[in-house]
Formats: sequence, C-alpha cells, structure tokens
Amino acid sequence: MASMQEQNWDLESGDCIQKETSSSSQTPSSSILSSSFLRRRPNQERPPVGMFKQFLNNLRLVFLGTKLCVLIPAIPLAILGQCYGFMTRQWIFALSLLGLAPLAERMSFLTEQIAYFTGPTVGGLLNATCGNATELILALFALRERKILVLKYSLLGSVLSNLLLVLGSSLFLGGLANLKMEQTFDRKQADVNSLLLLLGLLCHVLPLIFGNSIEPQLLDDMDQNSVVWLSRTSGILMLVAYGAYLFFQLRTHRQFFEAEGEDEDELSENEAVIGFWSAFIWLVAMTIIVAILSEYVVGTIEAASDSWKISVSFISLILLPIVGNAAEHAGSVIFALKNKLDITLGVALGSATQISMFVVPVSVIVAWTMGIPMDLDFGLLETSCLGFSIILTAFTLQDGNSHYIKGVVLCLSYAVIAACFFFHKMPADPTKAGM
Repeated sequence: MASMQEQNWDLESGDCIQKETSSSSQTPSSSILSSSFLRRRPNQERPPVGMFKQFLNNLRLVFLGTKLCVLIPAIPLAILGQCYGFMTRQWIFALSLLGLAPLAERMSFLTEQIAYFTGPTVGGLLNATCGNATELILALFALRERKILVLKYSLLGSVLSNLLLVLGSSLFLGGLANLKMEQTFDRKQADVNSLLLLLGLLCHVLPLIFGNSIEPQLLDDMDQNSVVWLSRTSGILMLVAYGAYLFFQLRTHRQFFEAEGEDEDELSENEAVIGFWSAFIWLVAMTIIVAILSEYVVGTIEAASDSWKISVSFISLILLPIVGNAAEHAGSVIFALKNKLDITLGVALGSATQISMFVVPVSVIVAWTMGIPMDLDFGLLETSCLGFSIILTAFTLQDGNSHYIKGVVLCLSYAVIAACFFFHKMPADPTKAGM
C-alpha cells in the first residue's frame, strides 16, 4: 500500500516532525470535516495566500459547521439595529435572542477543540467555564443592571429546560424510534447528577425557609442580611461540591461518564479539526459577540414584554433557556434516536448540574464582589417547581431503562410549568426584587 511522508507542526515549539502515513488513512470521514489543513505537506509553501486559505477553512468550520448557521444573519441585524436605531426594541430583543443560539453551539464546539490539545483535566475545567457561557454572560449583565429576578428566572429556567424539556423530548423521540428494542443506560451517572441537584435544591430551600420562618412584621434588616450571608456561604460550598464532582468525573471515576458502545469509526473521529490558537481566537471573538447580544437582551426584555403582552417571568424562565439550550437539545435528541442514552443523560443532566452547582453560586459570589445582596431564595413557587422537577427526573431514571411514556410525562410537566409562569407576573420593580 502506498505511503507518503507528512510534516506535522508542534503547536508549542513550532518544530516540524516528519512521519510516514498510509494513503488510506487520509480518506475523510463522512460525518466530520477532515483535519488535513492542520498539516503541512512536503514541498508545500505556506505564503500569505496559504494563511488566507487556512483562515477561510476556519471560517467555514466555525460558522457553517452547524445547522443553526441559518440564524447567524440575526447577529449583524441586531447589532446594526441597535447602533443605527432603525428597529424597535422588541425586534432587537428577538434578533439578539435568535443570534445567541448558534453562538452558544459554536462556543461549545470551540471549547471541545481546545480540549483536544489541553487534555481531559483542563478540558473539563474549560467545559465547566464555557459550556454554559451564554447563561453566565447573561447573568453578569443582569447583575450589572441589577435585574436580579431576571437573572434568577433565567438560571432556574435553564435547569428546568434541561431536566424536563431536553431530557423529556429526547426520551420521547428516542422511545418512538426504538420501539422494538429496550433502551437502557448506566444509572451511576444519573445517580451522581441527581445527588448534586438535590444538594443544590437544599441550598435553595434553606434560605427560603429561613426567610419565611420569621413573621413579616418582625423581619428586620439584620434578618434579611442573614439570608444573604447564608446564601453566600451555601454558594461557596456548592462550588466546593462542584469541584469535587469534576475531580470525581475526570480522575477517580471516569468510567461512570464514558459513553459505551462507541465504534472504531466514532473513536477515530475524536480529533481536532481546527488548530489550538485558531480555536482560542475564535472563542474570544464569539465571547465578545455573546456579551454584546446579552447586553441587548437584558436591556430590551421589558420592551419585548410590554409589546408582546407576555410576562417578563415567562420570557426569562421559558424563552431565554430554550434558545440557550437549542444546540444541547438537538444533540441530546440525536443521540437518543441512536439509542445512546448514556450520552443523552450526559448532555441533559450534566448541563443542569453545571448550571445549578456552578453558574448559580458563581452569580452569587460575583454579586457579592459587586456589592449586590443576591441570595438563593428564588421564591416559594419557583423553588417548588425546581424541587418537583428534580424529584420527577430522579424517579424517571431510577430503574436504568427508558420508554417514550417517560418522555411524555417530563414534557407535559414542563408544559404545566410554562403555563404557570405565562400567567405569573413579576413584582412591579424587578430591579429591586429578590435583593
């Protein structure tokens, strides 16, 4: 079999390493773009034209490598509409919201590409930081505008969306597509995530009970300050628990979280398709764009609510998370259709755990540094919805197998919660509520 000599460039030292590879190994996969443009072939010059060609390849991978690329035109339209004022504020909100969906998916893709070069430990930390970067950036801008309830509803909605809508629709469609076979999964991963979600629920319930255990007429500033400090202490402990979870996942019990049943073709596709520095630069650029659109969303949410006659609570808790979780939703459903429920659970439960045990406490700590007294008391109605959702999901996954009726129950539960908050109205001054 013919072979050819190939030169690989070390990203850190810049040295050229020669090796012989079989010509048959250069056949590109049908489900992933070839990474051959990362390599320099013998007798092939790399003038500025070559660099420009590599830039175009990266541009194609980053922006056209997702089916959500049809929503990318919403990004420049939202920016131009805000800068030149030829759009109403509700349209800027809608376009910004649509533009966040492909950006969230592409940031996840770029984080995975960087993880190929940094190893599993640093890659896990990057995933913890950037996996839900859209929600985290939205939270920071909501904090800056002191829209605490918008922040709380958006984070709560992300957890509910992953637990009920993403997981429910995946189990429903996966069950219908695999009616003639039994769908099973490893319960160990689900048990670990359920434990962490229950710990997060406890950290929400205690400030709620603490604040309501005192008669309203006897509640003074000292008691309110105690709720805030309890929340800050709980936030620190939640971050400690999430750090232990990452160590558990990446070091001591990796086998619990490794998907089974991957064939050799899938394993061979697990390689980077874009260079380290290219992925890093694109990730920084997309983070800046996400920050711009997040500022638009936070600043125009009330205008959209007034124009569309939809409560801010419904927009924050239902619409924002659905858009932010669009890419995860699609990926979770695709794996369920292929009867790979372990990966589906990793996507849905992993994201819910990340929001609950990482993004929420980070928001509390950041608010603390900004002098904003944010607490973990999300309200009786909101905390009850969270508690029932976690318990319902835990019962759904307790026996290690699935069928479509479980997905139906989870989806209908999400629909009931959505209907509840459709009629729910926020307090008159959302910038002061929850503080």
